[in-house]
Amino acid sequence: MIVVSAPSGAGKSTLCNRLVDEFPKVVYSVSCTTRAPRGDEQDGKHYYFLSKREFKERIKNGEFLEYAKVHGNFYGTLEDTVLYAMEEGNHVILDIDVQGASQIRGSLARLDPRNPVRRGFTDIFISPPSMEELETRLRGRGTDEEAVIRKRLDNAKAEMECAKEYSYQIVNGDLETAYQELKTVILSALGV
Repeated sequence: MIVVSAPSGAGKSTLCNRLVDEFPKVVYSVSCTTRAPRGDEQDGKHYYFLSKREFKERIKNGEFLEYAKVHGNFYGTLEDTVLYAMEEGNHVILDIDVQGASQIRGSLARLDPRNPVRRGFTDIFISPPSMEELETRLRGRGTDEEAVIRKRLDNAKAEMECAKEYSYQIVNGDLETAYQELKTVILSALGV
């Protein structure tokens, strides 16, 4: 299991998508949520859509590696989902925030050391080369209002303080260089 975290605008999704495209056995984990499907989202492909009652029952049963309540809906990663993907011969990427990564580290401590989810754990933090560059990237998207950009920048400062908790840190100043570093870390973690 590979956990990748980064501030918004650091290039995490671009890097992870490229990794998934290049390596067929590297797949994203399918998360659970209590929100309603959007557009053409399909249960089991984009998310596992659960009722709040079902989600809370799974929390109570200790089935989640991590979960959070965001804007009134729950989101989380089931241990069984990750384990099943790994048993199928896949290497699972979790694209999650620093709080989720911290929860996963705590969850791993309760797992049997022989559990493949615990054994195969690697965590990577992707950061921008500077806060100035991050701001340039966020503004360059042209999708967010000023208040949203400010909030993302404030969040980024707090998230970057957590980078030292990760086994690997990659600075994405140049996309190709960052991708090669990510690929090297992943291949090493997978024993390839």
